[in-house]
Amino acid sequence: MTIRDVAERCGVSVSTVSRVLNEKPDVSDDVRARVLAAIDELHYIPNSSARSLVQTASANIGVIVRGGGNPFYTPIIQAIEQTINAAGYSMSIRHIPDSADEVAIGASLSKSNRLSGLILLGGCFDYSEDQVAAIDIPFLCCTFTNSFGFLHEGTCSSVSIDDRAEARNAVKHLISKGHRNIAIMLDDRNDSSIGQLRFEGYCDALKEAGIPLREELICECGEYDMEAAYQSFNTLLGSNPGITAVFTIADTLAFSVMKAVYETGLKIPEDISIISIDGIEISRFTVPTLTTLVQPVDRLGYEAAQTLINVIEGRAAHKQITLRANLREGGTVADISQNAINKRSQRH
Repeated sequence: MTIRDVAERCGVSVSTVSRVLNEKPDVSDDVRARVLAAIDELHYIPNSSARSLVQTASANIGVIVRGGGNPFYTPIIQAIEQTINAAGYSMSIRHIPDSADEVAIGASLSKSNRLSGLILLGGCFDYSEDQVAAIDIPFLCCTFTNSFGFLHEGTCSSVSIDDRAEARNAVKHLISKGHRNIAIMLDDRNDSSIGQLRFEGYCDALKEAGIPLREELICECGEYDMEAAYQSFNTLLGSNPGITAVFTIADTLAFSVMKAVYETGLKIPEDISIISIDGIEISRFTVPTLTTLVQPVDRLGYEAAQTLINVIEGRAAHKQITLRANLREGGTVADISQNAINKRSQRH
């Protein structure tokens, strides 16, 4: 008779049985009673070595961070770790480069570290059933969804913002301030990832406002890199002097755009307005302060960890959670609408 038999008898996870055996407080009275009843019915007698083995195998959650140098991930990782630890689990973290295969690494990690669950922080948006078949533990996609793939919703959970909708909101904010010559700074409009979703949101906002999409205002730097973005936007500025605003798909790319603008002798926001998405900490300290749609990083981390734990412990099925970003008004967007111009004229 094993602890797994006890778990199956009362319909809970092995880790839940382990916490009952170890008298952990984070188990409901009803579940505790069911587990104890099953132990009695099956005459299960745990020994210290078996209990230690169960704890090692079932109380560890892996987190794979794709592109670990991204400062956007830091507070999310902190929130994930706090939530995991509060639930009695430990966290194993692995940082991988953008080019690595997080699914293959996750499958290997789950076996070597005997994980009970896995969080993919940043990753591909086009997984297939065959690709993720190697991951035989519950897993969750954090900050992204399987937007371009073919996974059934019951395969995994996800927690993210709606990248397309939030990009649309950002560009609509520029349009509401009178801007029509709006450029976009992104890595690749066809990357089946955040770049593509946020580019689609940019197009949606222009279309709704009756503004034609202009190819010459689309600035693709080819990779998610600040130097590449800086060089690309320098080129765009030189050939499109009529630009009044720029939407960048991430705060870090906005910093590159700001540098390029200043080095041409133009002013922000008087000559060019800038808006972005993410709300990373350093964006509060630019001059002027970057106007951006702030992602709820603490909630992203908490919801990711808690949702996965609920699946691991059998309290809930996989689900997809979409959170909202909030506009933070900085000093990088000017109002050039006719109403604003008239009000300024009246004051003078």
